[in-house]
Amino acid sequence: MSEPSSPAPHRRRPRYSGKNPRRFEDKYKEHAAFEHPETIAKVLASGKTPAGTHRSIMVDEILEVLRPQPGEFAVDCTLGYGGHARAILEQLQPGGRLAGIDADPLEFLRTEARLRALGYGPECFAAYRSNFAGLPKILAAEGRTGADLILADLGVSSMQLDNPARGFSVKSDGPLDMRMNPNKGQSAAQLLQRISREELVPILEENADEPWAGELAAALAGRVFASTQALVRAIHGTLQRINPEEQARSVRRVFQALRIAVNEEFVVLETLLGLLPSCTRPGGRIAILTFHSGEDRRVKKAFEAGWKAGIYSAIAPEVIRPSAEERRQNSRSTPAKLRWALRSPESPSADA
Repeated sequence: MSEPSSPAPHRRRPRYSGKNPRRFEDKYKEHAAFEHPETIAKVLASGKTPAGTHRSIMVDEILEVLRPQPGEFAVDCTLGYGGHARAILEQLQPGGRLAGIDADPLEFLRTEARLRALGYGPECFAAYRSNFAGLPKILAAEGRTGADLILADLGVSSMQLDNPARGFSVKSDGPLDMRMNPNKGQSAAQLLQRISREELVPILEENADEPWAGELAAALAGRVFASTQALVRAIHGTLQRINPEEQARSVRRVFQALRIAVNEEFVVLETLLGLLPSCTRPGGRIAILTFHSGEDRRVKKAFEAGWKAGIYSAIAPEVIRPSAEERRQNSRSTPAKLRWALRSPESPSADA
């Protein structure tokens, strides 16, 4: 007869040096927001975003533009952490419904569980793992010809930016990936390894307005980078003659340009802009939040073209920016630009 096994000895959490944890993985109190509200409050008060979470941007302005009403049907094309969806769902009740779309398989399930825990059951909230191109199929699955309001927040969530394992971070080392869906397409490392200088230059110029695109493309194209920090060091090494602050800005621009290319973000956005007229009910409201000049330019042109064609009865006369207070509390809101469009109630191509 074998002796009963003794219980495993208790292991204390590894200690970290310094007063506060620096590594993303060590910020266990921030990751467990409901268990440590005092820590979350301190992080927010400092103008930062707690690790593993996301602070939704321009919530009040978006609600003012979309004007959700009880009983209406809404689509959040970029579910993310669920902050905008939660705010909209509150105003759709009673009787309203929201379909949330997100292509990220890692954050998608967490956000769905989070909203379910807040009391939003299948009768008022449905989550779909897809990108913008799947919008017509999602409407069909919902038994709808169009939505009363549609939101698309084109920003990258803090959960993705801050997690080194996703490869978006310029601060922490991790695999050079940058894919919103890690199970699909090529990573940033693979793109750089396969691309030529001539192909990389326009990516850096068009996706990030990089002034040193030629030199950086010559130094980065065709090379193998095992990690995010290896790429950061290569960028700094290429731009040694310019000041450190400008080097840091170039690092951020290169990462942005590669992220947009890896995820084909402009292609996906163009697809969404083309789908919006047929996916919005007559009189419906559309709001799009952008974070890059290339995104905003495409949204502005599409809305203006739709207004001239009579598809939209009104569009934002000018871009809406975050308030000074929001920019102070959340620096990541600074580049945000909000535009809206009102679907014409009598457009010939509108769904009845």
